[in-house]
Amino acid sequence: MSDNPTPESIARAWLDASAKTATEKDFDAHFELISKRVRVTGVPGFESVGYEDWARQSKQEFKDNVLKSVSYEGLQLSAASEKQVMFKTLETVVANDGVTKRHGVEIVLEKEPDGVWRVIQERVMPQGETEHYGLLS
Repeated sequence: MSDNPTPESIARAWLDASAKTATEKDFDAHFELISKRVRVTGVPGFESVGYEDWARQSKQEFKDNVLKSVSYEGLQLSAASEKQVMFKTLETVVANDGVTKRHGVEIVLEKEPDGVWRVIQERVMPQGETEHYGLLS
């Protein structure tokens, strides 16, 4: 990346790395992209999910070879500052059993003190909101 990357290039680089590390089931590299302070909301059945729960579930799913692939399409920037980038995208998760889940997510990345951009907030969007933003037709 250049010395002064754009918010869009920061978001795209993070999405590419997140999809690649999840698809390759590289737990350590994947969780290097996730802040210890992360909060995930909008997951059916949970008020919110934190780092420890997300890490535990992902480690087990990677070990059990549940995931076939993760990909993202579409990128709509919502807000950006020197230290944060907020955007919406469509996440597609394909499991090895053939189940495919597609949902909009709103992600907030923050540049942490070590200079790494990590997700600090992720919200799974309801289908109607995902459609409203043109991420899912």
